[in-house]
Amino acid sequence: MPQLWAETVQAHRAEVRDAIIDAAAELVRRRGLLAVTMSQIATAAGIGRATLYKYFPDVEHVLAAWHGRQVAAHLAVLAAIGEQPGEAAARLRAVILAYGEICQQRQQHTDTALRAALHRNTAPDDRPEQLLAIFTGVITEAAASEAVRRDVPSAELAAFCINALEAASSTATPDALTRLVDVVWAGLTAPPAVSP
Repeated sequence: MPQLWAETVQAHRAEVRDAIIDAAAELVRRRGLLAVTMSQIATAAGIGRATLYKYFPDVEHVLAAWHGRQVAAHLAVLAAIGEQPGEAAARLRAVILAYGEICQQRQQHTDTALRAALHRNTAPDDRPEQLLAIFTGVITEAAASEAVRRDVPSAELAAFCINALEAASSTATPDALTRLVDVVWAGLTAPPAVSP
C-alpha cells in the first residue's frame, strides 16, 4: 500500500474515532449515561452502527476512550505550564492551581454513574506516573532555587500536592480553591521544625 494512501486511511480512521467520541460525550452530557445507546451514538456521529462497532464494542468503551483523551489533554496542559520559561516557583504555583482547577471541574461535570462507568473499564496506564513526574520535575527546579523546602524528597512533595489537591473535587467556588492552593503552597514552603 502506498505511504500516502496509508496515511490518508489512518487519518480518516482517527477522524471517525474522534467523531464517535465527541458524539458520545455530547449525548451523555445532554441525556445522562443510562439514556445513551450505540444507535444514538452512530446517528450523532454520522456513521452506521456497523462502522461504530468496528471501533468500539459498547458505550462504556466509547466513554473510556473519551476519558483517556481528556486525561491526556489535562496532562499536556500541566506539562506545558511546568515547562514555561520563568521562575520555577511561579511555574510550580501555576501547575498547582491548574491541577486544582482540573480536580474541581472533574467532579462538577461528571455524575456518579459516569464516574463509575469510566473507571470500570479503564486499564491501568502510566498516567498517574506522568502526573507525578510533572509535579516532581517542577518541584525539583523550585527546590534547586530554594523556593520550596528541601528537607523532603521532591517525589514525596509531588505526591503530597497531588493528593491534597484532590480535595478540590469537593470545592465549589474559586475562593475555596484559592484557599486550598494556599494550604498546599504553605506545606511546600514551610521550613523544617527546629528542634529545641
